[in-house]
Amino acid sequence: MRQSLLWTTALLGFGFLSACGGNDAQVQEALDDVNVIDESNLNDLMLTVGDPEEGVAYFAGASAQNPDRIDLKRGLAKSLVRAGKTTEAVSVWRQVLASPEGTNADRVALADALIRNSDWTAAAAELNQIPPTFETFERYRLEAMVADSNKDWAKSDSFYEVAIGLTTRPAGVLNNWGFSKLTRGDAKGAEKLFIEALTYDGSMFTAKNNLVLARATQGKYELPVVDMTQTERAELLYTMALAAIKKGDTSTGKRLLREAIDTHPQFFEAASRSLAALEG
Repeated sequence: MRQSLLWTTALLGFGFLSACGGNDAQVQEALDDVNVIDESNLNDLMLTVGDPEEGVAYFAGASAQNPDRIDLKRGLAKSLVRAGKTTEAVSVWRQVLASPEGTNADRVALADALIRNSDWTAAAAELNQIPPTFETFERYRLEAMVADSNKDWAKSDSFYEVAIGLTTRPAGVLNNWGFSKLTRGDAKGAEKLFIEALTYDGSMFTAKNNLVLARATQGKYELPVVDMTQTERAELLYTMALAAIKKGDTSTGKRLLREAIDTHPQFFEAASRSLAALEG
C-alpha cells in the first residue's frame, strides 16, 4: 500500500511538471527523490518488522551491488545481529569502522555484537576507544554489562544508573541491573529493581520471572501482585518450586509444582516431570 501511494505521488508530480512545462531534468529529479524515499522505507522495514533472514539477504545483495554504500553495510550488520549471526555481524561492523564514515555509534554497535558473541575482552577494548563525551544509553548499557562480567560492582551500578537516566524506556536495563544484583547475592535489592522494571513494562515476563526468583531466594513463596496470564501464573509457580527445591525445601517445592500443574490451562510437561522425579 505504501509503495503504491509513493508511485501515485510520483505520477502526480510527473503530470504537474509536464503541465508546467518542466524539463526532463526536473522530472528525473522528482523521480529520484521518490526512489530515495521508497528505498529508505524499505530499508527501515527490513530492519524492524521484516524477517531477519530476509533482511540479511536484502542488505547482502544491496551491499554487494553498492560496495561503497556504508549505510547498506550498517543495515547488513544490524540484520545479521537480528538473525543471531553475531560472528558475521562483527566482521561487517569492523568493515564499517574501517571506512572514513565509521562513527562512535558504529563502535558501540560492534561492542554489542562482540558481547552477543561472548567476546567480553574485545568488547571492553572497543568501548575503551570511545571518548567519554559520547554519552548514549546503549553505550552505558554495554559498559554496565562489561563491568558485570568483570564483577566490578561499583562501576556496574554507576553505569546502570547513568543508562537509566538516558532513556524513556528503562525496563530492560532495570531488569538487567536487578539480575546483576541477584547474581551477587543481593536478592532484596534485585527484587526492588524488578518491581521498578515492571512499572515501566508490565508485560515483561523475564522481569516477572526474575522477581519471583528473587523473592523465593528470600524464602517468599507467594506470587507478587503483578498482572499475569494464567499460563504465566503457572510458569511463575514452577520457577518458585525449583527455587524452593534448590534451597532444600522439598515439601514446599512439591506443593508449588502441584499448584503449577493445576493452574496451567494445558498439560504442564516440565512441572509434571519434575514432580514425578521428586515423588519417584
